[in-house]
Amino acid sequence: MPVVKQKEKQLRAEIIDGRALAKTLRESIARHVAVLIEDHKILPGLAVVLIGDDPGSVIYVNNKKKAAVEVGIRSFVHHLPKNTSQDELLKLVQALNGEKKVHGILVQLPLPKQIDANTVLKTIDPAKDVDGLHIENIGRLMTGMPGLVPCTPLGCLALIKKVEKNLTGLHAVVIGRSNLVGKPVAQLLLRENCTVTVCHSRTPQLSHITRQADILVVAAGKAGLVKADWIKPGAIVIDIGINRTKAGGISGDVDFDDVSKVAGYITPVPGGVGPMTIACLLGNTVAAACRQNELTAPHIG
Repeated sequence: MPVVKQKEKQLRAEIIDGRALAKTLRESIARHVAVLIEDHKILPGLAVVLIGDDPGSVIYVNNKKKAAVEVGIRSFVHHLPKNTSQDELLKLVQALNGEKKVHGILVQLPLPKQIDANTVLKTIDPAKDVDGLHIENIGRLMTGMPGLVPCTPLGCLALIKKVEKNLTGLHAVVIGRSNLVGKPVAQLLLRENCTVTVCHSRTPQLSHITRQADILVVAAGKAGLVKADWIKPGAIVIDIGINRTKAGGISGDVDFDDVSKVAGYITPVPGGVGPMTIACLLGNTVAAACRQNELTAPHIG
């Protein structure tokens, strides 16, 4: 396979810089926003709903707001108390569905235990579902129809294609089968004509399967799970894991130092998938604004 042949003699993996790629993507989004404002008098609007004060979620929402403002997108943040009822949240979502200034809606997950996330996600207008998690958008992804795609999988694909444009025929292995990441990233890789294997906690001989992967995407939620002897020499390794360390930092699901000795390309944590997730959220907001105004959604990149 071309990926392996290209990188097999390299002594250490090349880092795929998610921050740099996200910056380029945001610059492209800002240009499209400027055109929408100048030519069509449309100012894209993104509404983010946060319930409670989870430190990680608060930081993430603030980063989304900052990034939106940076590219010219209007940001609406609704910060509700932790004891907000499901009915109260659904009423807010329904109001945002009807608000013309809002083109994208994102309800920050996870939600408090008194609120059913599936009910909330089903209530969001699919045309404004910039997280790509409404069942209609998931169905469109599964069947190859155009729609809003989950942001993290979209960012993963962009990172992979940064180093390998043609993925046809490559074997992609995905560790993790969540609706948020594992399943949709597998669908995106199928669209690119990869042969895709999805692994999970019940998969026997996991390392035997990962050693066959030209592309390995890891979303297992277990720090340092993947070691060097799990990797095919020269493979592209995308680490989606975010795990808190005892020192207060974060680490991925991949043992970065160990795997870097074998892989051809690897994403760091932090600085890999995370920045791309936010950039793709902004891209989805612009696409949603275009479609709601019967304009062709631009290719952003």
